[in-house]
Amino acid sequence: MSFTAFSKDFSANMFTCVENQFITKYLPQSNGDAVRVYLYGLYLCSCKVETDAEALAKLLKLPYSRLLEIFDFWEECDLVHVLSRAPLMVEYLPVNAAVGKPKPLRPEKYAEFNRELLRRLSKIGKDLKPYEIQHILEFLESNPMEQQAFLLVTEYCIKKDGEKVTANHILNKAKKLCEGHKFTYEQVELDLADYNKHEKTLAKIFSLLGIYRKPQEADYEFLEGWLSRGMETGAIVACAETLKKGTLVSLDLLLNELDEKECRTKAEAEEYLARRQERTDVVYKIARKLGVKVQNPRAYIETYAEKWMERGYEEESLLLLAGQAFKLGYGFEELDALLDNLYKDGIVDSAGVKEYCAAREKQLRLLHQVQSACGIMKKTGNALDMVATWQSWNFSDAMILEAAKRSVGAAAPLSYMNKLLSEWKRTGISAPSEIPEKPAGAAIRQDYRSEAAIAADKRAERERYYTELRQKALDSADAAIAEAKKDEEFKNAENMIKRTEIELAKAEVFSPDTVPAILERLETHKKARISALARLQISEKDLLPKYHCEKCSDTGFLPNGKACDCYPYS
Repeated sequence: MSFTAFSKDFSANMFTCVENQFITKYLPQSNGDAVRVYLYGLYLCSCKVETDAEALAKLLKLPYSRLLEIFDFWEECDLVHVLSRAPLMVEYLPVNAAVGKPKPLRPEKYAEFNRELLRRLSKIGKDLKPYEIQHILEFLESNPMEQQAFLLVTEYCIKKDGEKVTANHILNKAKKLCEGHKFTYEQVELDLADYNKHEKTLAKIFSLLGIYRKPQEADYEFLEGWLSRGMETGAIVACAETLKKGTLVSLDLLLNELDEKECRTKAEAEEYLARRQERTDVVYKIARKLGVKVQNPRAYIETYAEKWMERGYEEESLLLLAGQAFKLGYGFEELDALLDNLYKDGIVDSAGVKEYCAAREKQLRLLHQVQSACGIMKKTGNALDMVATWQSWNFSDAMILEAAKRSVGAAAPLSYMNKLLSEWKRTGISAPSEIPEKPAGAAIRQDYRSEAAIAADKRAERERYYTELRQKALDSADAAIAEAKKDEEFKNAENMIKRTEIELAKAEVFSPDTVPAILERLETHKKARISALARLQISEKDLLPKYHCEKCSDTGFLPNGKACDCYPYS
């Protein structure tokens, strides 16, 4: 023993600490006498007051035999260890201690509960094995949940799962409720009422996403998570309508995106989703023009499309520029750099972009002629800029082509042309007739290209030729489709055909008896589509690509793999 000690006055002003687990786990299932004995005994552990068991019983106005029963009860709960009974000596244990003897279950305590549990399960033809019942009773022994509350959880699980219900599912649900401090019948009833309230919402979301099963526990957790972040039900439904088909995981990703943008009401969500769909359509159309595959459009929307459209570029202008960029082998990054330069030059409106593209197209045609004249030369933005520079020097197309002819055989034709034209500009030569003849005996360049390089360039030119032809055919079909979609009758008929075809596919699997009626509706929508096209004077063929060569469909190769004879430069 230490030579120092607290005085009685000092001890009276100290505190007795009670573990939270005692309050949450044991206090709710204990009566007042048991709690009073436990707390006073805990107090005595921390002070120097000389008190025996009989004095404690007298102080708490309890019979001594009752005091013994209470400490036996706390020993069963593993909260104390009775060291001796005469005299009574008790050792207090930590609430979470894993010591003490195993507590046998008292059958009479759960007789009525067992009968009611088995009665409810028998309604759906479900029997629990003895070890499953044992697990349930052990749960009730070690948790403060009321028996009637547990029966309510059982009824809820039966309603959700029917004959597929398991003891593990019931126990897991009860454990989650205990973790949320839901122990009484009223608390559990209120919590489960929220699930029932959200059942219709989940059913609607499932229907919109094409999910054909009953909502599970994890599904409700998704919904609770969205609502806890302040998302309105209308906003969640709007996102499901936008996805049309998917899973709760994909819906969660979209809702996270809305949450990041702080769009949580139905109106905010609908506005954002409409804008997002517009941007998504633009990204996919541009990607198609560029020949680029886009899997997740969000990154392209946030990095490129939003910036371009906020600067005032219209969809038509962006597609025109994308068509130009494709001819130069550009991707999104290069197109973005091009648009940055145009924006700095003040070229934003539709007329300005059209004028720029028309000028660029002329330069491309001239560059193509230069390629044909001098051989190897790639179509690049730099090459086009050089053509534009030569034109700014007031050289005619004839002069530029003359320089191209004279650069045949040069290792770097473009560089050689630039030297020739700069020399002619310096000496004031502006027409081919003014170019002086070469002096007799002038050396002839021997820096010719290899046969492999020439063959590679020819293959590349052939591929570019057919790519441009295919793009032209696709653009023609796209224009016809866009024109048709301006008509409400055609647009509605087209949408109804798609929906009815999906409905037909589902009916063939789940309800074959409804197939004839659906086929009849589908035929009606197809007739409406044909009628709309006839009124617009657009044929079905106009909606399909019109290839220049029907034999190879502008690919350059026949079905048997041989090269088509439609290439004009062979």
